Amino acid sequence: MSSSGSDQLTSLDPRAPLVLDTHELGRRPGSQRQVSLTVPAPADLGIDVLSVPEGSPVDLDLRLEAVMEGVLVTGSATAELTGECARCLEAITDEVIVDFQELFEYDDRGRPADDEEAGVRRLEGDLLDLEPLLRDAVVLELPFQPLCMEDCPGLCVECGARLADDPGHAHQAAVDPRWAALAALQDDVDVTGKTEEK
Repeated sequence: MSSSGSDQLTSLDPRAPLVLDTHELGRRPGSQRQVSLTVPAPADLGIDVLSVPEGSPVDLDLRLEAVMEGVLVTGSATAELTGECARCLEAITDEVIVDFQELFEYDDRGRPADDEEAGVRRLEGDLLDLEPLLRDAVVLELPFQPLCMEDCPGLCVECGARLADDPGHAHQAAVDPRWAALAALQDDVDVTGKTEEK
C-alpha cells in the first residue's frame, strides 16, 4: 500500500517526547513560540564508543517560527555523555551541547516524494519530529575517537596495562619468551666483556 498524505498524518505519535505540535503558530509567517523542555534520550543517540545513555535527560531550548515554507526550528540541546576512551578503554563522562537550525516544510506544498532523500524535512500535519534532527546534531558533534585526555598514551601492547597509571611502564619492555635465552646470553657477554677489560 502506497503512503499518502493521510497516511503520513498518523505516522507520528503526538505524545512522543520529541514530537512537537505547531498548531498554535497557525501558519502565520512571523508567529513564533519559545519551548524549553527536558525529554528522555532516545536509544542509540551517539556513536559506538560515546553516546547519551537511553532515557537520560536531554535539555532542549527551542524557538519555533512560522515562515512561508513551513516552521523554522532554532535551538540547542544539552545532554550527558558516557563512553570509553578509544586508546585505553577508560570510562569517559562528558557533556555535549549542540546547536541546530532546520526548516520543516509544510506537507502540502506539492513537492516530489523523494524530497526526504534530498534532506528536506517535513511537517506531518501540524506535527514535527525532532528526533532525526537531534540525532544528526549530536553525532556530528562527537569526536570519532574520544579520548580520556588529549595525550592519553593508551595501553601496553605486551600486558594491556594502562600507561597513564604507570608512566614508567613504557620503558619496562617485556622480553618475548622466544628471545629470552638470547637476552640472557647477551647479559653474559656484557659481563664477560667488562671483566676482560680489567
